Amino acid sequence: MGVEQIPFYTPLYLVLFMIPIVIINYKMGITLNKRLIYALFRMTIQLVLVGFFLQYIFLFNNPWINTGYILFMIVAAALSTVKTCGLTIKDQFISILLGFGIPNIVMILFINQFVIGLDNIFDAQYYIPLMGMLLGNSLSGNIIGVNTFYNGLRKNERQYDYRLGLSANQWEATLPWYKEGVVACLNPMIASTETIGLVSLPGMMTGQILGGSMPMTAIVYQIVIMAAILISRYFSIHLSLLLTRKTAFDAYDRLKV
Repeated sequence: MGVEQIPFYTPLYLVLFMIPIVIINYKMGITLNKRLIYALFRMTIQLVLVGFFLQYIFLFNNPWINTGYILFMIVAAALSTVKTCGLTIKDQFISILLGFGIPNIVMILFINQFVIGLDNIFDAQYYIPLMGMLLGNSLSGNIIGVNTFYNGLRKNERQYDYRLGLSANQWEATLPWYKEGVVACLNPMIASTETIGLVSLPGMMTGQILGGSMPMTAIVYQIVIMAAILISRYFSIHLSLLLTRKTAFDAYDRLKV
């Protein structure tokens, strides 16, 4: 049994539920309507364009094209993180790019080769969707972790300077906020992992079941992807913080504005 085909126009039915949301926000003075509508519109356009593009990528299924698309995804994630965290592209983009790229590429190739056992580890059907899930979670985690680290340093600049004054080196002086950044990055993922199956049925598992896979097969895939997300997210935030630190401080260990 395959997944039930949904006509292209039926998602428009959900607009009916947006009407009361817009009315309530307007009446209560909650200024989210423009952002909500823009976000939904942008999501729709992006997904439609990606859908058309991926059809051709899946058709050709060329390792170089597939990897090129993966690199484009990594660059987009790095740019989004740099922008959201208020970092400078000139100083921090390469650091964030490596923080995203290295853990996630290693993880996806390991999964395809040793866990799933594909003959072609660059097969677009597995390579691109799984990488999208890894990158999406690393993106949200990195934004939280990097923001927590640098905001903590800015808010506690005197405490940081005091630690330096007690002969601590840069690593020792920043360690409390470094640990806060890592914890802030991982906490939502750990909470989500703990409650899967009890509170939620995750998207990958649900999609496979809707596509006709047996529940136990879907569960095995979901365990693999959740463990991979947690691992890649952990190493990604460490690598991002370690690399961005190299250009975030001046010669006197003062945090640059």
